[in-house]
Amino acid sequence: MVFLRAFAVGGAICVIGQLLIDRTKLTPARILVLFVVTGVALGAAGVFEPLEHFAGAGVTVPIIGFGALLAEGTRKAVAETGLAGVLTGPLTAGAGGVMAAVLSGLVMSVLVRPRGK
Repeated sequence: MVFLRAFAVGGAICVIGQLLIDRTKLTPARILVLFVVTGVALGAAGVFEPLEHFAGAGVTVPIIGFGALLAEGTRKAVAETGLAGVLTGPLTAGAGGVMAAVLSGLVMSVLVRPRGK
């Protein structure tokens, strides 16, 4: 049942993105920003955590989860260090995922050589 809920919520997020691409004149970059800001808003409003418990990876894997991660990191850092946490919180919260992406890109660039056209 966990997989079904994750698939349904993640699929709904993808459907919303596809509808925005098909039915509006928004560029993919603007839709990406819209999803990140939506995640920040859901995280700041306290709605994201119950949604995360319901859908699991269906809501944390899409870009909305990254926005909520930034909001949560900012909230914690502001509570610990004050106003300086607005700058340090999102960087600290997202550092692990960004570093994993950079390292996996580096490893693949060493292992795989592209062919010329």
